This record gives sequence, C-alpha cells and structure tokens, in this order.
Amino acid sequence: QVQLVESGGGLVQAGGSLRLSCAASGLPFHAYNMGWFRQAPGKEREFVAVISWNGTSTHYSDLVKGRFTISRDNAKNTLSLQMNKLEPEDTAVYYCAASNFLSIDHTQMGDFGSWGQGTQVTVSS
Repeated sequence: QVQLVESGGGLVQAGGSLRLSCAASGLPFHAYNMGWFRQAPGKEREFVAVISWNGTSTHYSDLVKGRFTISRDNAKNTLSLQMNKLEPEDTAVYYCAASNFLSIDHTQMGDFGSWGQGTQVTVSS
C-alpha cells in the first residue's frame, strides 16, 4: 500500500520560509519522479514542482521558480520542498505525488497516480 505523508506546513509571515517534507512508503521511491502540487480555497489543484527519480532534473511552475526548491533523499525515501520568500498567494494545501511517467515533462494532475493527504501552508501579509 502506497503511503505519502506530508509534513512541515504552518503559518508564516510574508517573506518567510518553510520546508515541507513527504515521507514515502509502499513503493520503490527511487524509481519514481515525484512532484508537489497545491490547492488554494476555491481553486483547482495546480502544479508546483517535479523532480526526476535520481534528483538530477527539476521543473517548476513559473509562479514559484526562483523561490522554491524541490529535492529528494532516496536513501530516506523523502521528498522535500524548500519555500522561500513566501507570499500570501502561496497559501494553499500542499500535496506530494508520485508520477506515472518517466519524463518530468508530465505535470498534469492526471499524470500522477499516488497522492498524500496534504499539509496546510498559510502565509499572512
């Protein structure tokens, strides 16, 4: 049974930083491209970032490029998202997900087959 468990969310002031983590189990984590998505109230879930199975390639949404960094530790089956210079517009529930594809060019929700339960990030102005 695949389990993806996010943690690290919370309340932070604009300009601050947070680091999200996603602990994976029940799948060969090292073999999967992994991604982060987010969903703000009243909005559709949107792509944030994706990282290749070996950590050598990444791709970001234009909304977070230069502020967020995705990384992974295959030895610990852990995915991370370092979020800097946070803005109120970054307020959302953040989800980690495992991709069904070998290429990190796939960034649609339907391209990801396993999801965590999400962690809330709130950025105050």
